[in-house]
Amino acid sequence: MLRVSNLSKSFDGGARRAVDDVSFEIRPKEIFGLLGPNGAGKSTTINVCVGLLDADGGSVEIDGGSPRDSAVRSRLGVAPQSLAIYEELTAEENVRFFGSLQGLKAGALKQRADWALQFVGLYDRRKDRASAYSGGMKRRLNLAVAVVHEPRMLLLDEPTVGVDPQSRNALFDNILALREKGLTVLYTTHYMEEAQKLCDRVAIMDMGRILALDTVDKLIDAHGGRSSVIVESNGVEQRIEADDPLAELIRLREAGPLRQFRVERPDLERVFLHLTGRHLRD
Repeated sequence: MLRVSNLSKSFDGGARRAVDDVSFEIRPKEIFGLLGPNGAGKSTTINVCVGLLDADGGSVEIDGGSPRDSAVRSRLGVAPQSLAIYEELTAEENVRFFGSLQGLKAGALKQRADWALQFVGLYDRRKDRASAYSGGMKRRLNLAVAVVHEPRMLLLDEPTVGVDPQSRNALFDNILALREKGLTVLYTTHYMEEAQKLCDRVAIMDMGRILALDTVDKLIDAHGGRSSVIVESNGVEQRIEADDPLAELIRLREAGPLRQFRVERPDLERVFLHLTGRHLRD
């Protein structure tokens, strides 16, 4: 559905390389994550993919065509990190406006606008101006305007920044439901728990480059290291790395009583630390 080949993009006369020889492919009906800290190059990659920026090198192919082709762009839905809504308009006016830009008219426009607002849970507040919405509601409206025209592919750039846990979970449900409807999703985030929860495959990105790409489980197996068993016995805490934490706990229990214990398993945070030498939020 999306093929990015050897993509590069620099700013400041070439002094700052935001995207450095990036390549990946996204399969139809897949949720593909770009995981990395702010400044990793995720947003620049998306902006090149949708034709907002020209690449310095490499190529982008979307659904068999170029993002510069208006027919190809019409099959995309984009929810940028900077909210793409008009706060002085109502939610209904926002969705109808963006739907009309995609060629929807009359009854079809009303039907799709109503569906989009119901889908994100804003139909009952459709007559309210966006300026009266909470941060989470604005993010949901941002998603509604991105899907009103029934795109084949959805690009979501940090869609949960600044939202409350309830709105974040609602957005997760929306994204998973869209995948069930057949949409392909490119999802950027710097929250590793979101990537683990949502994404079929994840590309870990830092300083403009992709460091690793695979399913979450395979990334953890390849780069996460061993599990840690932390036990407290006789007032002393001990940390032991183990391939089989349960077997290690049984061995320790047989050696003597354990006051407390816990197991820390590797996750994407550990993967990122192993690949870059720093934590994801550093």
